[in-house]
Amino acid sequence: MTLRVVLADDQDLVRAGFRVILGTEPGIEVVGEARDGAEAVAVVERTAADVVLMDVQMPGLDGLEATRRILGDRPAEAGVKVVILTTFDREDYLFEALRAGASGFLLKNASPEDLIESVRVVARGDALLSPEVTRRVISRFAAPAPVTGNRPPELTDREFEVLVLMARGASNGEIAAELVLGETTVKTHVSRILRKLGLRDRTSAVVYAYERGIVAPGGG
Repeated sequence: MTLRVVLADDQDLVRAGFRVILGTEPGIEVVGEARDGAEAVAVVERTAADVVLMDVQMPGLDGLEATRRILGDRPAEAGVKVVILTTFDREDYLFEALRAGASGFLLKNASPEDLIESVRVVARGDALLSPEVTRRVISRFAAPAPVTGNRPPELTDREFEVLVLMARGASNGEIAAELVLGETTVKTHVSRILRKLGLRDRTSAVVYAYERGIVAPGGG
């Protein structure tokens, strides 16, 4: 299956560089480009893209509002994912993008390999978000909440354990090792957690856990 990618950035050179990198990769096709958020929304609708690489700061409609419009009315299973392109000079935008449903962040100085991997990672439903970035952004901008450790009533005890480890930045393999489970079993738990809590992906599960005081920055 070919992954359909849209590039949204007001810098022509950035888009051109990304297009060259992605255009040589088997199974990935750049199907559209946009210079601002409004154009990005229109291009995504027209192309039925799988992944959008979205700059935050663009003229007119910014990447944050564009992300809200692209993802706002779509269920998670609709498939489109947004990766925020950033230099981390506006952390408030980054957290709001997470809340809007973005699947992660990609630094603009990322390597070609990281760019390609970012598309594949979010397309399969994983979060492109390192634990340190999670803590940095959410600890500054998440609504404060006491750490309760309370299990949401929708989840089983095992699912709650998986949610906590996800929120701390653990991969499926790390969760499997910690809980002595098969990785396929972990994937099943993750899918059930997202479905039961009405969450889009792993990134939204991290935000959910921090905002409700299930975990705290620094490993609480």
